[in-house]
Amino acid sequence: MANKRDLKKDINYVLGDIIEAVYVWEYSNTEKDTKKSEAIIDEAISTFDELITKVNDKNVENKKAHFKAINNELETKGRALIEKINKLG
Repeated sequence: MANKRDLKKDINYVLGDIIEAVYVWEYSNTEKDTKKSEAIIDEAISTFDELITKVNDKNVENKKAHFKAINNELETKGRALIEKINKLG
């Protein structure tokens, strides 16, 4: 991970793309209930808030390890959200 700014951009892009994918699904499936898709959007927003809070935490001893852990968490949670989108039916 290069730096804090790049990590924030990655978080924004990944979760923004996930939210956009949910909107595309909703637009393509107008006859289906959107409760599950809206829950995915809410989870993506709360994940964004949580990860940005961690990035901005100034009480970190090893920043490189801290940012790497956040990056790994972004990847794990992002994949979980994508799986949820794929299961929308």
